[in-house]
Amino acid sequence: MSDNLSRSAILLRELIRCPSVTPEEGGALAYLEQELSRLGFRVERVVFSDENTPDVENLYARFGDTPPHVMFAGHTDVVPTGNESDWSSEPFSGEIRDGVMFGRGAVDMKGGIACFLAAVEEFLKESLHQGSISFLITGDEEGPSINGTDKLLKWAKDKGETWDACIVGEPSNPNAIGDIIKNGRRGSLSGKVTVHGVQGHSAYPHLADNPVRGLTDLLHALLATPFDQGTEYFQPTNLEVTSVDVGNKATNVIPANATASFNIRFNDTWTGDTVKKEIIRRCEEGANAGITRHGKDAPANFEVEWVGRVSHVFLTSDEKLVGTLSNSIETVTGNRPELSTGGGTSDARFIKDYCPVIEFGLVGQTMHKVDECTPLADLDVLTSVYLRFLRDYFGSVTT
Repeated sequence: MSDNLSRSAILLRELIRCPSVTPEEGGALAYLEQELSRLGFRVERVVFSDENTPDVENLYARFGDTPPHVMFAGHTDVVPTGNESDWSSEPFSGEIRDGVMFGRGAVDMKGGIACFLAAVEEFLKESLHQGSISFLITGDEEGPSINGTDKLLKWAKDKGETWDACIVGEPSNPNAIGDIIKNGRRGSLSGKVTVHGVQGHSAYPHLADNPVRGLTDLLHALLATPFDQGTEYFQPTNLEVTSVDVGNKATNVIPANATASFNIRFNDTWTGDTVKKEIIRRCEEGANAGITRHGKDAPANFEVEWVGRVSHVFLTSDEKLVGTLSNSIETVTGNRPELSTGGGTSDARFIKDYCPVIEFGLVGQTMHKVDECTPLADLDVLTSVYLRFLRDYFGSVTT
């Protein structure tokens, strides 16, 4: 059956068969090392460690020594399968039915890696006279993202590596290959706000201080007024409350504390620092509201804790990268892609500090779902787009 499959389909099937659920390497990086070494890439496998996080294996490979230098970035780690009995086939089998390949990671994002590798393999047959291509692949994108791309970029930079452009092969397209290039992302910040009260009996509220009232005031202040109306390239900033908890199993006890977790996705109106200040300002406004709303003699006693790192907003406008890929997509598919900054975060948030970066990969409708899958025809189209891009990008170099 392999004789009837395209090169990208063969590569993807082998990658799917590697059970690389974060943080397990699962054989996926070993397989890439084998294939890239065969093509003449210099391949290095790097393991990073950090306190309270699992060790993670990563891969960096480069072909060529001269500029321009194009990086392809991605991840071989995948999310868990969930209940495997819900799948129509074994999730790490790479089974093909009716022209569709099924398996965890098919679109997010082993498919993108397979297509770029297949395109590079074909491109190198045509002879790369000047320029370099590299693969920067992590096993920690679906996990805490601590021992992956961020550290791998710093490691490579310390070795003298520089890049002119990067494509991240995340599944960027909503419906068909060529719909969207993601040329930026909103920033992301998570936190928890806790209101401190005084525990007591619900029948004697005058002897207690119910923090739930104060928390509702703070949440109203956070949510009632839009942060902005959006900008030319970005959606409006939005804050979502993701959990509310008082840690109280009794129905007749006023809790001592009430906590709400939140995540805010912010556009280029804000920075990490300014959006933090605005959240604090709104919480203070809500805390003071209790003085008039509930007859309190003092503002609600609250604290805000920031969770994790800030992902900063960015926009890529590099014409050579964006324009070349847009033209390549239009040549192959007949459609001019839309430029979008929507969606969540990716490892592009780290890469933006080193070179212009955009995201373009498969259709993402089944990512993280049961029966994740991709049509074989989409693999062929994406491979053709990547190959066209390589020809067009390096073709502008004078030798």
